[in-house]
Amino acid sequence: MRLTLPDLIVIVLYLAGITIFGITFRQKDGSVRDYLLGSRSAPWWALAISIVATETSTLTIIGTPALAFAGNLTFLQLVLGYLVGRVVIVLVFLPHYFRGEYYAAYQIIERRFGAKVKSGAALIFLATRALAEGVRIAAIGVVINAVSGIPQRICIVLVMGLVVAYTFEGGMKAVIWTDVAQCLLYLGGSLAAFALLLHVIPGGWSAVMRSAAATGKFRVLDFSFSLANPAKTYTFWSGVIGGSFLTMASHGTDQTIVQRLLAAKSERESKITLLASGAVILLQFALFLILGVMLFAWHGSPAIHPGQSYDWIFPDFIVRGMPAGLRGMMIASILAIAMSNASGSLNSLSASSVVDFQQARGAAISLDDHQQFLRRARWMTLFWGGVLGALGTLRWGPMLEAGLTIASITWGSLLGIFLLAFLWRRANSFGVITGMILGLVSMMYIHFFTPLVWTWYVLVGAAITFMTGAAASGVVNSIDEPAT
Repeated sequence: MRLTLPDLIVIVLYLAGITIFGITFRQKDGSVRDYLLGSRSAPWWALAISIVATETSTLTIIGTPALAFAGNLTFLQLVLGYLVGRVVIVLVFLPHYFRGEYYAAYQIIERRFGAKVKSGAALIFLATRALAEGVRIAAIGVVINAVSGIPQRICIVLVMGLVVAYTFEGGMKAVIWTDVAQCLLYLGGSLAAFALLLHVIPGGWSAVMRSAAATGKFRVLDFSFSLANPAKTYTFWSGVIGGSFLTMASHGTDQTIVQRLLAAKSERESKITLLASGAVILLQFALFLILGVMLFAWHGSPAIHPGQSYDWIFPDFIVRGMPAGLRGMMIASILAIAMSNASGSLNSLSASSVVDFQQARGAAISLDDHQQFLRRARWMTLFWGGVLGALGTLRWGPMLEAGLTIASITWGSLLGIFLLAFLWRRANSFGVITGMILGLVSMMYIHFFTPLVWTWYVLVGAAITFMTGAAASGVVNSIDEPAT
């Protein structure tokens, strides 16, 4: 079954509406502060929703139900780690971010260790964000191709073109408020899918419960401990510990999220923003996982083949199980997630490119009032739009874990740099650079040549970077200290 006229009308209205809505935030006389931080005028609840929309992706809404369909609810243990990580960021990271006027996360690294370390950290972010976002954008084409037959590359070019248009014009304000609209849309679509599944599954929720009980689908906690068993990727220990470090990296050092925290009116509102987003994320992942359990019941409790990807399961329900109109709304919801991710990534990539690299050529120029930097920020938005679109045409395998794995390989080194800045007063630039390089090399080796599961990557990478950086700093300090 392909898209009907009502579906197409809903999708076209959404695409046109969200693009026009985003462009309306354009300010002819705005500054880089307006473009990159939205003038720090957004309320905390809008920023919280924007963070939720940013860390949710097409991978999430496709891959999370697939995890529960093929397994159970143990992925929620990782979400518990997301909550713990947020608390650490509130207590350790945010006080440092609000001790100055920062536009990018890596300015604080420059203040502590100098421009070279800042450039290294920013390069890690740019590479990680571009690759991880490429996976997310690839998922757009997969879904739209599955439900409409439109070639994957055409889908990607269309969606990225619209995203670049309103991000280029409206900057961070457009990103935040389109995120709010898009988050409400995809949550509404997911709730509609939940209600429809209850209606079409013979026996309703009772049948879901029977199917889940017979196959252990509602299992949440797994207290076994394993570092290398792919079947034990999601355990209580890897979830709470690994998930905490994953969130400390993604929300405490990655410019895409930090930029929203910096856009808050005050440190207090920034903390409320981050904690509130955690509560919504927990409820959201629970909903997506339950959808996977319900899809398992809808398919009649089929046999599951270990190692096989079931990313197709939710798109298949959209095509075969949803009526016209609602199917269009659900596709628009998936597009909303993808466009929200892409716009946030574009704005953060642009911010880091301008603030962390191009500004270095004229550091004495104020970012607030110099239009040259505003023009550069907009042109960098166009540049990164082309890069992300190109990466979206590649094939990445099972998508949810592919995106998280790519990010986790480098996030550990990035987190280690920030922990050295915040927790180790004797750290110096030589030690930090040494730790960063060894951390990255070690994680590449671990990924390709060891069986360590990805949920431990950030912890291991951060530990290697921190310990190496501290030790190398100590050696340099001992040499520099005068003999007594």
